[in-house]
Amino acid sequence: MSTRPGAYSKILFVSLQDDLDRRADLHDVPSIVVGVSRAGARSVATRGARDDACFRIASLTKTFTAAALGMTLIERSIPLHTPAIDLLPAFAPDWHADRGITVEQILGQVSGLRESVNASAIADLGNGTFAIDEAAGLVVRAGNERPAGTRWSYYNGNYVLAGAILAAVTKVSYETALLKTVLTPWALDGTGFHPPRGPVAGRDGATELPSADYPRGRRPSGGLWSGVPDLLTFGERLLANGALLAETRRPRTAPEDPMAYGAGWALGPSGQLFVNGRLPGYRAAMLMVPDHDFVAVVLTNQEQALPAAARLLSDLQRPLTGDELAATIDRFAA
Repeated sequence: MSTRPGAYSKILFVSLQDDLDRRADLHDVPSIVVGVSRAGARSVATRGARDDACFRIASLTKTFTAAALGMTLIERSIPLHTPAIDLLPAFAPDWHADRGITVEQILGQVSGLRESVNASAIADLGNGTFAIDEAAGLVVRAGNERPAGTRWSYYNGNYVLAGAILAAVTKVSYETALLKTVLTPWALDGTGFHPPRGPVAGRDGATELPSADYPRGRRPSGGLWSGVPDLLTFGERLLANGALLAETRRPRTAPEDPMAYGAGWALGPSGQLFVNGRLPGYRAAMLMVPDHDFVAVVLTNQEQALPAAARLLSDLQRPLTGDELAATIDRFAA
């Protein structure tokens, strides 16, 4: 029996809120917002926050960077297997990394880059106009520790480099390119590098943490603030973009890698795409099942909430796929 979209959303809302309220493993999380979209019908459940509350989404930012860069290259008929150095000619004199590294290897975390550029090194660059380019310069000057394409390894430097490529191709700043490519066209006005309204304060247990600056050079890998309504829209729009979705969900990893990974997303056994992110005081997680037009998001202000959030996301998608994903999502701890 079919159900009208409005009625379907109402049923989902009651069910989702009841589910959240019953979960003892999330009772210690001060603020949590959960959202689900199925074929555009949405439900949201909350505790300790408004349904549109703004959280740091940490490494979920990588999915925005990947989407913006993917669309930019597709629109310009530039293949994702283009060597990154061809799109960053100004970096060539100091490029000590493998000159054959492609854009898709960077987005797929299989670039083999030497993982020696840490958060402190990027913070030391400051927040000036060229901070992202300077951070990307550190990444490529460090060279490779293994041949490109041979092994998956999660490294924020890949996405710093992706942000620099996006800026170079569009000839505007990374932030402006993200705004023009994704945030404005998709009406994501609750998402940005500064919270557009009063943000949810991060917590460590019961202790509220002071708001911390996020260095500009690291923004492409984890700098965004957002809320569940915008993240559901982001997922819906990505699923509706056939060309972008095809590139996003195509594995760039080998069977022997620790996980399957596309462009900015880990890949599940039934075609799921999932990602999580953390910063002090925050944990965010998102999962999509493209073949069922399904998007789910969990945002919390407790960094230690991932195991419980992973169980919730797994339970939400299991009726569609039959897969148990809690351990897999938890293991992919960004």
